[in-house]
Amino acid sequence: MCARYTLTDPGELLVRQFRLTALPPNYRPRYNIAPTQPVTVVLNGSRRRAATFRWGLIPAWAKDPSIGRRLINARAETVAVKPSFRHSLRRRRCLIPADGFYEWRDAGGRKQPVRVVPARRELMAFAGLWDRWQSPDGEEIYSCVIITTGANELLRPIHDRMPVILRPQDYDLWLDEGVQEPEAVLPLLRPCPSPELRAYPVSTYVNSPRNDGPACIAPLAGGAPR
Repeated sequence: MCARYTLTDPGELLVRQFRLTALPPNYRPRYNIAPTQPVTVVLNGSRRRAATFRWGLIPAWAKDPSIGRRLINARAETVAVKPSFRHSLRRRRCLIPADGFYEWRDAGGRKQPVRVVPARRELMAFAGLWDRWQSPDGEEIYSCVIITTGANELLRPIHDRMPVILRPQDYDLWLDEGVQEPEAVLPLLRPCPSPELRAYPVSTYVNSPRNDGPACIAPLAGGAPR
């Protein structure tokens, strides 16, 4: 599962790594991104572009947009067949940039938040899907979902799921609107190798999505990264 993540980059690395033409309006560093909030996504086109969508997919056929609160993750194992996701997998794939994500591990009967980050100074790209929903009165909502897969060796002691982190060499294939057969992209939906990530404990300050600042990502005293 992925229910909270970070994108603390001021924007320079985001533009460079994803070859963007510009940042989306009102972009700012985020330290505790939670479901239903606006998030940055990368889309394809004549050139890659960034946009701001709501986290929590609202399928185009949905009668009630509240369904998005339940559709924050899509399982890689079933994404090609689930009615909520199968159309987007074919035609509406996106990258969701991040520089870390949170999970909570059991620590003697309490939940200890852990931040997982790239081992090297770079951004990650979660495999994402998006859709456009329109209400009867014409309101439009663009929304997205993060695809998850089984945890790798680093994450397994913390949680049994993790977001799909795409390799940079796979970005173009994932974003290619001309590639519409699930069989062409499903092999990309695998766990990231453990050596490419590291994890460290953080304060329970991050537990509240109302908290969004550098204190969320500060290493817990005595908690060495691994």
